[in-house]
Amino acid sequence: MVRRNDQRRAALVDAAIEVLAAQGARGLTFRAVDTEAAVPPGTASNYFTNRDDLLTQAGARVYERLHPGEAALAHQHTVPRDRDTYARLMRELVDRVAGFRTGYLALLELRLEATRRPELRAVLTERVREDVAANVAHHEASGLPGDAMAVKLLMLALNWLIVERLTLPDVFTEEERDRLVTAAVDRIVAPDGPARD
Repeated sequence: MVRRNDQRRAALVDAAIEVLAAQGARGLTFRAVDTEAAVPPGTASNYFTNRDDLLTQAGARVYERLHPGEAALAHQHTVPRDRDTYARLMRELVDRVAGFRTGYLALLELRLEATRRPELRAVLTERVREDVAANVAHHEASGLPGDAMAVKLLMLALNWLIVERLTLPDVFTEEERDRLVTAAVDRIVAPDGPARD
């Protein structure tokens, strides 16, 4: 029987994210989640039908926690609509995502695990496509320069910069990372009108 206490479920999924980041997908067991969440043994097995269910919910929870929030999104509509602002917003995005280190590392583990689990791959593929579409739609509504292709290219470039920052943080200094984000925006986002596909 699957339990319905939403707060307990969220705490268990958050614990699963921590386990994924620290031990990888192979270390993600119900026992490890119970230990991380500091709950009695057997608790996680009452909330998730199986390990795949736990993996899938952990992936969804990472995206929930990475969402900037409605206040931050509303604030973005009050700023100038130019490439300098775009670059600043992208630097803030990199900092916010990298600030949830365990979440992003857990997401990388989930992506690796998805190469071996077709059901997880299908769920993550759908979730990432939704994320890309939401980012493109938000960008188009924001009035910032650039088109859908620029958004996708920046997502690809900045995702790898985040991976570098979280896994090999000494490759680039903070100042170099800021310059790289600014250069990515300058080179990808056309100054006048949309970029060509």
